[in-house]
Amino acid sequence: MLQKLSIRNYALIDSVDLELDKGLNIITGETGAGKSIMLGALSLILGQRAETRYFFNQDKKCIIEGLFLVNDSLQSFFEENDIDFYKESILRREISTDGKSRAFINDTPVNLTIMKQVGEKLIDIHSQHATLEVNDAGFQLSVVDTLANHQPVLHQYHELYKTFKKKQQTLLVLQNSATEARSKQDYEQFLFNELDAAALKADEQELLETELQMLNNAENIKRGLLNSHQLLSEQETAVLPVLKEAILQLQGIEKFNPDYTVLAERMRSVSIELKDIAQETVALEEGIVFNPARIEEITARLDLIYSLQQKHRVNNIQELLSIQDQLSNNLNDLLNSDEEIEKLSKEISQIKGVLDEQANLLSKNRSKAIVLTEKQVGEILVQAGMPNARIKIEQTLLPDLNKDGKDQIALLFSANSGQAPAPVGKVASGGELSRLMLAIKSIMAKHTSLATLIFDEIDTGISGETAVRVGEVIGNLEKNMQVICITHLPQIAAKGDSHYFVYKNEQTNRTTTGIRKLKSDERIGAIAEMLSGKDPGASAMKNAQELLGLN
Repeated sequence: MLQKLSIRNYALIDSVDLELDKGLNIITGETGAGKSIMLGALSLILGQRAETRYFFNQDKKCIIEGLFLVNDSLQSFFEENDIDFYKESILRREISTDGKSRAFINDTPVNLTIMKQVGEKLIDIHSQHATLEVNDAGFQLSVVDTLANHQPVLHQYHELYKTFKKKQQTLLVLQNSATEARSKQDYEQFLFNELDAAALKADEQELLETELQMLNNAENIKRGLLNSHQLLSEQETAVLPVLKEAILQLQGIEKFNPDYTVLAERMRSVSIELKDIAQETVALEEGIVFNPARIEEITARLDLIYSLQQKHRVNNIQELLSIQDQLSNNLNDLLNSDEEIEKLSKEISQIKGVLDEQANLLSKNRSKAIVLTEKQVGEILVQAGMPNARIKIEQTLLPDLNKDGKDQIALLFSANSGQAPAPVGKVASGGELSRLMLAIKSIMAKHTSLATLIFDEIDTGISGETAVRVGEVIGNLEKNMQVICITHLPQIAAKGDSHYFVYKNEQTNRTTTGIRKLKSDERIGAIAEMLSGKDPGASAMKNAQELLGLN
């Protein structure tokens, strides 16, 4: 329930504080005074977009604040969104002069999406323009769903359907990827087989190139090693014999000085090392064999390696091995994707089975609710002065599931006897549309936990006795919720528990809008003016008293 609405710096309003009561709250006022401006301001704290051009004073920010008595059923929503929950909660909207907007719920900053979701659970605003909503298939279905009272099943269906669509989208992506990969599969398999057959080793290229260089230069290497050996030990002037003679010379004099002994020992160490080197050159020389067959084998292997590197535009075997691994992964992914596609397809099929069951249950519930809806709306239309009006709701099963099940709902309307029901927009006048929407909103109000229902001049196109009957229907709504009704009809205004008057103030060369609650005697005058205009006569005053039930 909306307990208080505070408006600062919005449109024609400089500052207004409106305290509302339970039951039926009537808002009246002269044309152009700004009755609907109140709703414009209220819509801001219900999550609508804002424009700075609606500011009363372009130098100050606009602030709209609403105090609501909140149902406990909203506590979980508040907690899920990290908002402090209070029975009396404050929704506030601030729009700065540069157009930036901030929204708060109980002083917790929130985005407009959250504010709108909360607002939709607190207030339903119905204006004369909203009668067009009755032509909307989604709205017609929501009416039936409300009376079917199957919100838990519908919520489960909605959540599961979202999962269903997401998995379908994932499956489509996987299938497209698999199709693309499959188009490359033969070529990638060929490339992989070629690399796999090559049996490449990470360091073999360097080893083969070194070995080939040795084999191609075998004669030069043998010659160099042999010559080295001869210079060390076999020629007359070889190093080792000369060194041996030098050692003998030192041994002959080492007794004369310890330094000669050290020098002799060093020469003996060098002699031992050179003998070992000489023997090593012989061993290495004998190991060098000119092998044309091995040269041919290595050359062929290196040609294969170079060819693969050129083909894949790389410079070493390690890069070829990386490509081989990637090709292997691609081929494995294709196999895995087939398994994943099959698994996901089964999941989607299972989910669809559950959705079909839930959709069938929703359809059965809707079929029962349609009978109830037609009956209850018809009864209220009679109360609203349309004794011959009736609605017919057609339910068609669709071949495929959609976000709401498999039902297509069409609301048909007939205002007169003998007239076949037809689509509402084609046969209903403005006044008939207003009363039809009033009837629909009335029965929906009884089946929802909505706290406040606002009517903005839905009495267009009606007058006289019809207006009295519409007023009675609106008055009956207060048994289930708070009702706020902006009206220009005295018959409806007289049904209110509280009456608020919107007025224009043209002081200081600036028109402003204000609102005040009327006392009992003031209500008589206000309704009398609605009956006959300014300065109502005695008959108008008496008629106003009769409408208010004061006689």
